[in-house]
Amino acid sequence: MKMKKQNLEKILIKIFMNHKLNKDHAKISSQALINAELVGAYGHGLSRLKMYCNRIKKKLINPKPKIKVKKISNSISLIDANNSIGFVSADIGIKKAISNAKKTGIGMVGIKNSGHYGLSGYYAEQAVKQNLITMIYTNAPPAIAPHGSLKSLFGTNPICFGCPSGSKIPFILDTSISMINRGKIRVAAANNEKIPDGVALDKYGKPTTNAKQALQGVQLPIAGFRGSGLAWMVDILSGVLTGSNHAGKVKDPFDDFSGPQNIGHLIITFKSNLFVRNFNNRIKNNIQIIKRLPKIKGIKKILYPGENKFYRFKKNIKNEIKINNNIKKDIKKLLGN
Repeated sequence: MKMKKQNLEKILIKIFMNHKLNKDHAKISSQALINAELVGAYGHGLSRLKMYCNRIKKKLINPKPKIKVKKISNSISLIDANNSIGFVSADIGIKKAISNAKKTGIGMVGIKNSGHYGLSGYYAEQAVKQNLITMIYTNAPPAIAPHGSLKSLFGTNPICFGCPSGSKIPFILDTSISMINRGKIRVAAANNEKIPDGVALDKYGKPTTNAKQALQGVQLPIAGFRGSGLAWMVDILSGVLTGSNHAGKVKDPFDDFSGPQNIGHLIITFKSNLFVRNFNNRIKNNIQIIKRLPKIKGIKKILYPGENKFYRFKKNIKNEIKINNNIKKDIKKLLGN
């Protein structure tokens, strides 16, 4: 089944409002899910719709949150999201970070009592459009074993960096510290597809390409012990620092209904001209130098982070959005027909 973006957004808003979100929060959540589909990040898109609604029904996501923004200084704020759906807390957080940065040059926002918010790059792009540089960290449910351990504890713990590029395509590095993000493994498991070699171990510590076995085992970090260290860093910045769950205590949104996730996020934004007035010219020159480097066989063009997603979005926005049969069934059930 295929559907126009506008029609899909109306349906998603209706579903979220049926689950007691107000219209603004329903729209924020719907647009974030659709954006994930348009950039090809299907593990963060419609495949998670049923999960969000299930957690609302089980009172693990608060559809009517009383979100509090505490001013630490003119540059720093702490948000208590009151177990809101993650899209809403992240939307408030990035807007506050942007506002603080415009006033003082730098904005830092910690968020606690939040949930899964989709793609970090979606929020980073909002800051970059304001000519700001941004860094975003969020922790996640256990998926990766600390170096030397057989037990998963760290999440895939995404790291995101965004900055102006001197062109209409922003520089957005949005990556988990795992070899493959967990959403892709869930999509593969749902579709009975294999995952690549070298990205996960089963529960016995043996390499596996079976997605379902990978979900029961552990994922492997990028760069071995260095990736494990990065995951630990993100857990400290987004979890320990903000007063959120950490050290393996973030709940899995699909399988753990023992309580709210209490995920933590840390957003840092700052003006790109803090140290030099001609940042945009300098970054443009930096990118041009790298793009002109000799290319290895089979590579036509050197791309910077964010270009691929930009081109996918540009292509997909012209077309109707594909909805597979499993998600079609979820949507019909959530609509009540």
